[in-house]
Amino acid sequence: MPSDRPFFFGLILAAVLIGGFSAIFLWDRPQPQSANDVRPELPSPPPPLDQAPILDEIDAKFGLCGEGPRATCVVDGDTIWLYGTKIRIADINAPEISQPGCPYEAELGQQATRRLLNLLNEGAFSVELTGRDADRYGRKLRVITRQGESLGDVLVAEGLAEYWTGSRRNWC
Repeated sequence: MPSDRPFFFGLILAAVLIGGFSAIFLWDRPQPQSANDVRPELPSPPPPLDQAPILDEIDAKFGLCGEGPRATCVVDGDTIWLYGTKIRIADINAPEISQPGCPYEAELGQQATRRLLNLLNEGAFSVELTGRDADRYGRKLRVITRQGESLGDVLVAEGLAEYWTGSRRNWC
């Protein structure tokens, strides 16, 4: 029975040569030092939510919120998550989708949610503090504007929300 040693020495020699050539030809490329160094690029976080914004500097990409951790997504027609901060849009009230009073409110709430998602993804916007910092649930209270116009005004004009008056209305 012939010995397998020459075959294994040949494999080891080939691996060393390939490794040497790779090191020479790929020398100028930065290599990660650990698994933690390999991360996707994340968008820049917004300015602190308690400071006056620079007009329309937030350009985040939104999806619909699902189960689990939330970072930047739309919950419903008047609530979003922005870079891990939950925000209640302060100038409007939209129909409920989590506990609607009737099928009409549920459908209108879904329309408001989809429209808000589209509005947010149309381009850069500002998040403005106009009164209290947070509501009783800990959500930041902010008005979202683009070029000085409230996105809440757009939803109200389209019949998908109402101006916030301090209490929720019955949409049924």
